[in-house]
Amino acid sequence: ARGRTRSGRLLPRSHRTYSCVHCRAHLARHEELISKSFQGSHGRAYLFNSVVNVGCGPAEQRLLLTGLHSVADIFCQSCKTTLGWKYEQAFESSQKYKEGKFIIEMSHMVKENGWD
Repeated sequence: ARGRTRSGRLLPRSHRTYSCVHCRAHLARHEELISKSFQGSHGRAYLFNSVVNVGCGPAEQRLLLTGLHSVADIFCQSCKTTLGWKYEQAFESSQKYKEGKFIIEMSHMVKENGWD
């Protein structure tokens, strides 16, 4: 189930998770975090290997800071807020690692469960 969205999932309560700041739907486990050093459309963003409770729009080509990519906007399935995007395809070999991964902007996430 890597790189896929799953809907209606509640993540185990003991795990550190990221949730939608608007409706508190679970979005990702901390273990799925790949990088904190990404830039979204509206500020800092995190790159995740997989997410839950997230829908995906149609893919389109966008010129991002790291080159041309095919991306699809992702949204919270609960409140429909656009959260970031999914990398469908990278056109530069150095960026291929992003394919199938998800960007969620920090402004749309809150940390829950067991953070110190």
